[in-house]
Amino acid sequence: MSSGPEHRSTLPAERRAHLLAALERDGVVRVADLTAELDVTAVTIRRDIGQLESEGLLRRVHGGAVAVGTPGAPAGRAPGPPAAPGTGPAPSATPSDTPGAVGPASSTGTIGVLVPSLDYYWPGVVRGMEVEARRHGLRIVLRGSSYDTTDERPTLERLARSVAADALIVAPRTDAGHGAEAARWLVDSGLPHVLVEREAALAPHREALESVVSDHALGALMAVHHLADLGHRRVGLVLSRQSPTSRKVAAGWRAACAELGLTTDEHFERLAPDRRTPEFAGVVDEVVETVVASGTTALLVHSDPEASAVVQRAVDHGLSVPGDLSVASYDDEVAELFSPALTAVRPPRAWVGRAAVDLVARRLADPARPVHRVAISPQLIVRESTGPAPS
Repeated sequence: MSSGPEHRSTLPAERRAHLLAALERDGVVRVADLTAELDVTAVTIRRDIGQLESEGLLRRVHGGAVAVGTPGAPAGRAPGPPAAPGTGPAPSATPSDTPGAVGPASSTGTIGVLVPSLDYYWPGVVRGMEVEARRHGLRIVLRGSSYDTTDERPTLERLARSVAADALIVAPRTDAGHGAEAARWLVDSGLPHVLVEREAALAPHREALESVVSDHALGALMAVHHLADLGHRRVGLVLSRQSPTSRKVAAGWRAACAELGLTTDEHFERLAPDRRTPEFAGVVDEVVETVVASGTTALLVHSDPEASAVVQRAVDHGLSVPGDLSVASYDDEVAELFSPALTAVRPPRAWVGRAAVDLVARRLADPARPVHRVAISPQLIVRESTGPAPS
């Protein structure tokens, strides 16, 4: 007899199916997430992961597992491309049932990848690329740029030449002064290319470049609606000044405020400088002071380190989290490690990387196919840092 849905122990077969489905969806699973989702111990999850690794269905890494080959797919079939938002897992695809489809290991070639950082956020994207590249028989050559780089054309030229790249996946500074020139260089290079977590269009007719992005605006909108559902009316926003993602997070936050009828008297917005600079601590202090003075009861903060700093400073000022102030983070890189564990929006990092490589493989197979722009929905992970608005 069941002890209730919230505490029901999951059967081994159900755990196996849940784990493999999560791995197919995200390209990576974490022990901490699965213990909460399945209501079992970490030892049980690690044992399950060990068994699936012995069957060749995944590869263990610190804290969880990553996909290998065609994880979770029925024998003899390969998983199809990442599912569109809201459609669930994609069915297996073959060249006969999908126009221009490319089956596993049906392509050969080298993809040059240029990302602005080799730590924080981007490793998850790159791991997704590697999983999908193996599926298509492609090779990834990774290079790091910098958020401070203004003209990335020389770096792109060196990357394409030095590795004899057949295609490029890049995350350029599209908001920088030379962003338009970098986009034009990609088109003029003649190499298949995909922008990852970036979008760009060429003048004068605004022809779009192929791209894969997380729907960050939707993620922010989801977070604000979660806070509003808890009764919060004064919902503030703190953004990372340097991140290109901040613009889309702000757009989603403003859209949610408009949908919920929150006026400018009921919310505030702040830009936080690089957390490694001396002025960061002062801005965090000012945010907490504004929270107290304005009666703000909830914040959406981008990203996890900034959110952790705000929570710590709020507690230092005598506020209870979430009793007096609910805080939701945007990124979910380390949000669950903080105390209290932070409610967070989790962008689909691995699937962004997988979708980018899938687009490249399809472009290599069919150069005449239309330009595709893919947006993948993030998830809202509710944890301990958000709760009902104080009465």
